[in-house]
Amino acid sequence: MEISAKIVKELRDATGAGMMDCKKALVEAEGNFTKAEKLLKEMGLAAVAKRAGRATNNGRAFTLVKDGKAVILEMACETDFVARNTDFVALGEELCHDVIDNNYTSIVPELGSKVELLITKIKENMSLKRFEVWNLDESTLVSEYVHGEGTLATMVALKASDKAVLSSESVIALANDLALHVAAFTPLYLDKSNVDEVYVKENTEIFTTQALALGKPEKVVPGIVAGKLNKHFTEICFMQQSFVKDDSISVEKAIANVSKEVGATISITNYSIYKVGVDA
Repeated sequence: MEISAKIVKELRDATGAGMMDCKKALVEAEGNFTKAEKLLKEMGLAAVAKRAGRATNNGRAFTLVKDGKAVILEMACETDFVARNTDFVALGEELCHDVIDNNYTSIVPELGSKVELLITKIKENMSLKRFEVWNLDESTLVSEYVHGEGTLATMVALKASDKAVLSSESVIALANDLALHVAAFTPLYLDKSNVDEVYVKENTEIFTTQALALGKPEKVVPGIVAGKLNKHFTEICFMQQSFVKDDSISVEKAIANVSKEVGATISITNYSIYKVGVDA
């Protein structure tokens, strides 16, 4: 029998369950609203909405590279205990596969329904908080790093002018080190050339005020400000930061060294870091 959108919405309003779950219950109850409501309550789905307001400051981050794609994803939950739950971990891994297999680019009802079903089992509020997907070509290598129990995850994409070098030990080691570097130093920008102009202007004004307050001659202030900006870039820009495995060189220099070693140009094309409980 045909189930109208109106009755589905009425059941959702009455129970707080998801639209898809309401429709399934109505189909099973042959359109009987009371029976469908009872079914949802028995399944525990009606309680999902009641938990929706609970804070979800814990969770776990996941990564997956598969079939020419890479995904980084965060699942949120109320407690660190649930973040370690095997069903919660399994769902996060499953959602990563779902995202890639179905070419999802945003959170869709099909993903949300799986989360809702786990809520009814674990009895704790949780959500698929965010994810991003990269499309990869044959000349790109992605390295992943997941810290501890998934409280932080990173991905770094390296592109080579000769795809053959991507299988070399030096390039693979570099990629792994860069993923670790992102976790350790959380760069805000890839390169100093990418820094937002408003941000640069704001800090230029701050450094200028500081220099003048110290009584520095106006003619030397621009040089002082430029020096302070460059130092600041070494703190916030991936390429200019000191390399995690050798702080005597920058990330930029480390990449250049490996490029020279393998005889191909290597560059970072993308990177991402997910910290659980911290918005992007």
